[in-house]
Amino acid sequence: MRFDIVTIFPDLFAGPLSAGLLGKAVTDGLVQVRIHDLRQFTHDRHRTVDDRPYGGGPGMVLKPEPLFEAVERLQAPEPRPAPVVLLTPSGRLYRQEVAKRYAAAGRLILLCGRYEGVDERVHQHLADEELSIGDYVLGGGELAALVVVESVARLVPGVVGDPESLEDCFSAGLLDYPQYTRPEAYRGWKVPEVLLSGDHARIERWRREQRSERTRTRRPDLLVSRPDGGAPSSTFVTGE
Repeated sequence: MRFDIVTIFPDLFAGPLSAGLLGKAVTDGLVQVRIHDLRQFTHDRHRTVDDRPYGGGPGMVLKPEPLFEAVERLQAPEPRPAPVVLLTPSGRLYRQEVAKRYAAAGRLILLCGRYEGVDERVHQHLADEELSIGDYVLGGGELAALVVVESVARLVPGVVGDPESLEDCFSAGLLDYPQYTRPEAYRGWKVPEVLLSGDHARIERWRREQRSERTRTRRPDLLVSRPDGGAPSSTFVTGE
């Protein structure tokens, strides 16, 4: 899996891309993440990537020329074009099924928005898709891009050691059940007796009940979003 990230802050990525499973996946060659400084695709001596908006208003807007040139240069040597994703508050909400689709693509170009936004011609004529990771405001799309990289990379075969860890509550339609580990008692709070019983059928029933209850109380939207409108079977920047 390869990611090409276009940003005006390339130094933001070094730490997250060198730690944990993602760092190991990069080291092992299972995932490639290439960071491209947007200013490398400018031609004036000031390496200008933004300008004032037409019609007035606060802030600055990212210019179209460097973004178009960046994408065109990244696409040129490849036999098949990669999907171009713009991280922006106006994009569709990122969900697990989108991560799976991106993983199947094999390569992504991620454009990190900044300032007051991006020239509309980028939205209309360059980006294949616009993506938001949530209904809140960030300083730019860099952290959103890292969210996409992390969530997609873990779906690449070999990145996550235990295949069961790839199962996600959002695909199943239910949140996960409570997890406990040693010690059995801590500050008077005890592990539920059922988990200590050794009765696997009883433990499985308890986990199903806990998943349903957690989903009803914490994320009821996961229930109503099902096509049939019913409860799931037992068997989650803004960008700029």
